Parts: sequence; structure tokens; C-alpha cells
Amino acid sequence: MKFIWRYINAHQNIIYKALLIFCSSLLILYLFPKGGQFKYEFQKGKPWQYPTYYAPFDFSILKTDQQLAEDKKNVSASIKPYYRVDLAVFQDVVTRYKTQFDRSFKPLKNKRKKEALFSFGRSMLDTIYKTGVIPPSLTFADHTTVFLIRANTASEINIDSFFNPEALYDFVKTAVDNQNLGNTYTASLYELLFELILPNIALDKKFTDESEKEALLQIPIYRDFIKEGQLIIAQGVVVEGEQFQILESLRQEVVLQAQDGNATYWIIFGYIILIVLTFFLLLMFIKKYRSAIYENNRKLTFIFFNILVIVAITTLVVNFDVAYIYAVPICILPLIIKAFFDPRLGLFTHVLTILLIGFIVPNSFEFIFLQIVAGIITIQSITQLYRRASLFISVALIVLVYLVAYVAFTVIQEGTILGVEMTNLFLFILNGLITLFVQPLIYIYEKIFRLVSDVSLLELSDTNSTLLKELSDKAPGTFHHSLQVANLAEAAANEIGANSLLVRVGALYHDIGKLTQSHYFSENQKGSVSPHEDLTPKQSAAIIINHVSEGIALAKKYDIPDRIIDFIRTHHGTSMVYYFYKKEMEKFPDTVKQEDFRYKGPKPFSKETAILMISDAVEAASKSLRNPDLTQLQTFIDKIVTHQMEEKQFDASNITLGEIEIVKKVIFKKLINVYQLRIEYPE
Repeated sequence: MKFIWRYINAHQNIIYKALLIFCSSLLILYLFPKGGQFKYEFQKGKPWQYPTYYAPFDFSILKTDQQLAEDKKNVSASIKPYYRVDLAVFQDVVTRYKTQFDRSFKPLKNKRKKEALFSFGRSMLDTIYKTGVIPPSLTFADHTTVFLIRANTASEINIDSFFNPEALYDFVKTAVDNQNLGNTYTASLYELLFELILPNIALDKKFTDESEKEALLQIPIYRDFIKEGQLIIAQGVVVEGEQFQILESLRQEVVLQAQDGNATYWIIFGYIILIVLTFFLLLMFIKKYRSAIYENNRKLTFIFFNILVIVAITTLVVNFDVAYIYAVPICILPLIIKAFFDPRLGLFTHVLTILLIGFIVPNSFEFIFLQIVAGIITIQSITQLYRRASLFISVALIVLVYLVAYVAFTVIQEGTILGVEMTNLFLFILNGLITLFVQPLIYIYEKIFRLVSDVSLLELSDTNSTLLKELSDKAPGTFHHSLQVANLAEAAANEIGANSLLVRVGALYHDIGKLTQSHYFSENQKGSVSPHEDLTPKQSAAIIINHVSEGIALAKKYDIPDRIIDFIRTHHGTSMVYYFYKKEMEKFPDTVKQEDFRYKGPKPFSKETAILMISDAVEAASKSLRNPDLTQLQTFIDKIVTHQMEEKQFDASNITLGEIEIVKKVIFKKLINVYQLRIEYPE
């Protein structure tokens, strides 16, 4: 047991990465459809590139969407509505009739005649409500018969059987007039009946809708039959019309059949291999080209988490309604990865994610093409995410690429631009609007995963921030030095394509450790007497070296991100405090130890940290120059950088020799301006 625990501790990074791939693969597998895949890829409007194809088994041809829509329209039009009799209305009318009859015919003293008149009115109500009374606003469209629900029994009835206001008036008038009751009683009976009679027939919308829904479900989705061995399409024939519908029907039948028996297990096994392979390729890419990210499990988790979120959202949309697939803001993924890391990793992650999503979307070739092109535009168009205009321009370009590519695909498939679905165009615009949400999303991610984006770097570059303000007040020489280094490093980073904003912020904070004992550093000393004169060289070297660890502690106290602290750690690498080392050698040549005069490191491990090391060393040392000429300045820079390279300070970074030469030239040009040197032109 102890052996296992020791093994886990010794290999915890590898185990974590394996678990990350395993868990991510399981989640994606859960989201994926479990049906099979048709082995041939085809698109409407493109030639069939495979050998002549015959039906592998018997299957039915699905109706097209237009045919199904027409069938549904016809069924909906043929559905007879259901109306319901409100029995309570009749009971209420009868009750009120008994009460109001005595009041209306109170003057009538002839009891026998009064009873006969009451019975006549009562029979009139029975006759009227036997079928029912409809309100004036009720219409039956083009139906001549409808279903009438009385209690729990429905029966078909002709609409002419109902009493509408006009038919009711004619019926009552004719019946009453035929009784020869005299003007007085006739008018009273008219008034009583028309006062009491209320509509008791109303449309039962719920029952009608359920009836229509049931009828629509009964519509057959197939229209024809293909026998095994029957020719489906010949090689080179354009897939369109009937051939496209037959192939689409066969594809769906293959998917359905794959869900039966042991086929599902084999499909899942195949998916597992492809998903794990995709994540493994991503991990290998990060290990080879972004080793710092590979060693940081938190950053790896962040990348995998974003892939899972995009795949999950896409799956939910496909399951809800595949018509909305183009509204999914997939280009948010490369934007986020680029904001926190770099464009190359953003594009590689985007492409692998699109390949995964290709398993669950229809017209996968079209979808993958659109999304990859949009991802490339996303990476190339936006250079400074913290600038609002830059984000809006990038999103506008993404939407434009979507629209142009979609229209092109539609023209190829339909043979006319009239086949463009306006709904999809609006979905692409909606996609762009949702993509703008990337700004607040980046802020949320910064807080959750403790990462740093260009937006945060811009905030950190404010020299009025608390820490930089304190540096300016207590160590003005160091602050000025940091500003100069920031200008040099930023210019150099721009020339070699490094993150110039990151370098600038790193340069501003790289020497904050000098705050604790600022008077021990020459740039902050005002008098001619140095405090180092009261110390041994070893003690002086310790104070100088400790400004790195002091800077790290101070940065953590002020919640400066690790991405910036890396510049504090590495800006001296493992170089020596040579001045005090030389003084110690003069006093104690036999007992001096280089380790006491050497920075603890680590060495720079990126282009940005390497640029800062060069800029810091050159700027600090250049203070010793007195009226140099161009040759002296160039020699001076070459000497410092060559010494750093001899100490192998740049071996852990990915900066090339060519890029180092460019950095030297940029710094040389900048220092020419500082010393106000003039280039002598030949006469």
C-alpha cells in the first residue's frame, strides 16, 4: 500500500493528466449520439466520388421536408374542430325561466291557460338547447360538420343544426306566432325567451389541438420503397433531388439499425478511440510547444474545460433544434485561449474541438469548413483584445466570413442564390452578438482559474496603481529604471512578435523587491557615500540577490498574478553579482564560493522573460557609459548579451538566435536616442 502511495506521489502529474483525458472523454462520449455513422460522406450539389452504389438492404424513402409540410398542412385543414356543450347553461336558463315566468305573466288569471303557456315556453327551451346555441362571433371556417361533445360523448353534427342569433329569432318568432297568443302575451313571451337564452356551445381548443396533434403523428414519413441491390447512384453523378433524398433515407436507416444489438458497443468503442486520440494530440502539442502550460495542471484543466463547454452547448442546441446550430458562438473558444495564452494554441484547440463537434452535427463538412475558416479569421483579426474596437471589428469579420461561406455553400448545393435561408443569416448575426460576451467571460475565468488576460495586463500597466506608486515614491531611481526597461522590452517584443503588453507589465514590476531596502541600490543613492561600505561583499551580495525573493513576496501580498511574478523570478536568471564577487575574491581568494554571489534563478523560460533579462541588463549597465559613440555602444550591448548566452541563460526559453539579434538591434536604436547619438552618413 505504501509503495502504491509513493508511486502516486512520484507520478501525480502524469496521473492527473491521464485522469483529465479520461474524464473529459467520458463526458464527451456521454454527450455524443450513440447511433452509427454512414460510411460515405456526401453533399447536395456535389458529385458522388465513390464507386457506383447499390442498396445494401431494403429500406423506405423518407419524404422531404416540403412534402411533410404539405401533408401536415392538408391534415390540419381537414381536422374537424370539437365543440363542447355547457350543460350548466341550460340548467341555469330553466331555473331562471321558472322564476321570471310568474313575474312576466302575473296579470294572467286563467290558471289553465297560464300552465299551457308555461309548458309551451319550456318545450321551446328544450328544443332550442337540444342542439345548442352558438354565440354571434363563432364561425366554422369551411367546415360543414363538426364534432359536438355532450357530457363525455362526441358526435358529428351539421353546423346548420345550431341556433345562431338569426336562426334563433326566426324559430322563436314562428313558433310563438303560430300559438295566436295575442299581442300582449306574444310580446311578453318574446321578451322573456330572448332575455333568458344564452349561448351554450363553445370551441374546445384543447381537445381540438390534441386531435390535430394525434392526426399529424399518424402522417407517414415514408413515400416509397427501395429493394436490396437496386441502383442508388452512379459514380460521378451529382447528388441532388431524388438521389439526395434516397441517400439521406439510407443514412438514417443505417443509424437506426446500428442502435440494435451489439453494434452500439462497437460504436461507443470507436468513439472512445477517436476522442482519446484527439485529447492526446492536444496534450502532445502543448507538451512540445507550450511546456510551461503542460506543467501547469490548472491551465490544462482550463483548456479542457472550455472544450467541454463548447461541445456541451453545441450538443444541447442540436438536441433541442438543429436549425439553431449556427447560433452557437464557437469562436469564443479561440478568443479565450488566445486571450490567456497565445494564438497558435488557440487555433490548434479550436480545430480539434471542431473535429469533435463534427460527429454530432448534420452536413459535417460544411460545418467544419465554416467554423475552421471563422476560427482562422478570429485568430488573425484580433491582436489586442483589451481594445473594444478591436473586438467589434473581429466579431464583424467573423460574421462576414460566416455569411459569405454559407451563401457560397448554398449556391453550390441549390444552383441558385434564391435557396439562401434568411433565418440562417440572422442566426449568424446572433452568433456574433453572443460572441461579444467574451469580455465578461474572460473576467469570470480570471477570477475562477486565477489566470491573466491582456485586459488585466492593461490594468496592471497603470503606473498610478498602489504598488507602482509606492515604488515611485520610495525608490524613484528604480521606478525610472523600470520605465526605461519597459520601453526597451516592449519595442523589442513588438519586433519579434512576442506579447509586448505582457513584457511591459513584467518590466514595470520586475524590481519591486528593491522597495524593502531601496537605499542599497545605486540608482536610489543620493549621496557619494554608499551604505555597502559598512558591509562585507558577501553581505552586500546577499542584499542585492534578495531583492528577487523580496519582490516575489511583495507581489503575492498585492495579488500580482503568477504570470507577472515569473518576470521577477527570472530577470536575473542564475547570473552572478560580479562586482561584489570580484571584491570578495580580492580579500579571500581561497574561501570565496560562487553560490553566495549567484542568483537562485530560474532562468528565463519564454521569449518575453528572455527579452526582459536582456533589456534589464543592458539598461542598468548603460548607466556606466560616459559619452559613448556608436561603435562603443554596439560593442557594449554585444558584450552583455554574449556573456548571458555563454552562461546559457536563454537555453530554457524558446527565443532563437535570430530573434536575439533583432532584440539587440532594437535596444541599440533606442539607446541611440537616449544618448542623443547621431549616425554619420557617408559624404
